[in-house]
Amino acid sequence: MSSSDRPSRRTVLAATVAAVVAGGALPARAAPAPGATPGAAGPAEAADALAADAEAMALDAGSAPARPVDLRSWLTYADWSTGSAQGTRAVAGARPGLVLGGPVGTLAFADPHARTTADWEYATWTSPVHRLAVPATEVIASWNASTPAGTWLQVELRATYGDGTDTPWYVMGRWASGDQDVRRASVDGQTDGRSTVWTDTLAVDDATTGLRIGSYRMRLTLYRRPGTTLTPTVWRLAVMGSAVPDRFTVPASAPGLARELTVPRYSQEIHQGQYPEYDNGGEAWCSPTSSQMIIEYWGGRLTPAQLAWVDPSYADPQVCHAARSTYDHQYAGCGNWPFNAAYAATFDGLQSVVTRLTSLTDLETLIAAGIPAVTSQSFLAEELTGAGYGTAGHLMAVIGFTAGGDVIANDPNSADDASVRRVYARRQFENIWLRTKRHNAAGKTVSGSGGVCYLYFPVRPDARQCAALEAVGVAV
Repeated sequence: MSSSDRPSRRTVLAATVAAVVAGGALPARAAPAPGATPGAAGPAEAADALAADAEAMALDAGSAPARPVDLRSWLTYADWSTGSAQGTRAVAGARPGLVLGGPVGTLAFADPHARTTADWEYATWTSPVHRLAVPATEVIASWNASTPAGTWLQVELRATYGDGTDTPWYVMGRWASGDQDVRRASVDGQTDGRSTVWTDTLAVDDATTGLRIGSYRMRLTLYRRPGTTLTPTVWRLAVMGSAVPDRFTVPASAPGLARELTVPRYSQEIHQGQYPEYDNGGEAWCSPTSSQMIIEYWGGRLTPAQLAWVDPSYADPQVCHAARSTYDHQYAGCGNWPFNAAYAATFDGLQSVVTRLTSLTDLETLIAAGIPAVTSQSFLAEELTGAGYGTAGHLMAVIGFTAGGDVIANDPNSADDASVRRVYARRQFENIWLRTKRHNAAGKTVSGSGGVCYLYFPVRPDARQCAALEAVGVAV
């Protein structure tokens, strides 16, 4: 999205450390995962987590570690063999994963968006407690999975606060790569009066109180049509907890190595008015357009059969497909961060995470290894010279850096494909991307993304790519 006067749900998220979410929503516990057992952390686990985090929780909000981000990924056979499995099992091989081995029950799921009810067999996996190295104000989950027709999955998170109390099980997404069985969707109205799920982000409601999330557990529920042997396969589950310092401006970084990657260029604007059922194209499609550019950089291609549903008169039909494949039927838009990452990982040979980076130096490290990134930012028109627009929330693909350190971006908010490549001033770009607070056109203080980005990279990265990913906190 790239319009300064169109509201974005990002503007109602708490600023990562100090902003307060406006009151008014009735506290409502998220419903337990259908058919899943509680799997909650017991008193001993909560006490262990509290003890482990007590010293960190004593830090005041103004002191921040060098990297205020904790990104934990489950992706190895050993990872999937931990935790509590009820009907799921770990599978080994070139790409280890989690599958539905034997169902533990059947659920009649009423899909509020498809307006259908169907029976589904299910099985669950619950992770061990993960104690955050950084007591967090925000947590975002992302996943890589395959969901053949007749299958889908649900991702949940239960957090433990620094005082040892737990949140309910929050639904972080109901997802399938297609839309023939269920409609992928986030779940609104999830709060316990201390934290709230805003589409794809769990945020502490009032970080000024010192409340932090010290640990969490994840729960996956895998579903399939009854009586079949179908199964989703989950290859990676990633959870990013962060406590980025509250800031309107960020320290300037020194330019590093110059390099530009050759990434396809697609405009979101040429799709204005296309497919109202997927948010009408144009400025609403910045996220899937950016995702598709980087997917194709890595060689991901859609087949004619996959694109057969698109009106043949539309240019760049793969962008239409990306929009449909990332559309969140609850949010009613294509900007759900984990849904974009999950879409990228449906392409052979690709995996993905949603994370936060801490500087342009992090981006330079990735670019030097041949890894572009999709970044999330919001700004007034005068804050980014050459953009020609202001936005309450916009995604673009960073593809390189000039010799002087300026940012080279494929910005989908362009009139046509030929004008997508832009060069943005380094200092301006790093500030609008990394800050957590800003003033909008009305002078109101609203939140910034604090360095959120999507990273798409090979399932088997080379040595240089591994080193770059590990340098920015991504396990490979």
